[in-house]
Amino acid sequence: MGSPNSEGQAIDWNHAPKQVDGIEVNPVADEYVVYQANRGRVHFLNLTAVLVLEMCTGRVRAGEMPGLLKDAYHLAEPPTAEVAECLATLLDEGLVT
Repeated sequence: MGSPNSEGQAIDWNHAPKQVDGIEVNPVADEYVVYQANRGRVHFLNLTAVLVLEMCTGRVRAGEMPGLLKDAYHLAEPPTAEVAECLATLLDEGLVT
């Protein structure tokens, strides 16, 4: 089982999320602006959220992401809860499937 997202649905850690087509990611100062043309929406993401979004290629399983971030940031423990929250938000906002 996975961690629940904001709608109470569990994150499937075996699923390999994939970015939806048609999003544009642009760096701005210390964050990133993600434009979703098909929905006319703009999202503001921090560096960690963009790393999670960039890992959503359809080839990286959600369960691998906490370990990859642990290594990237030299953390003592993998940020599993934070990745679950981030993925839930990206899913809820329609940026990944």
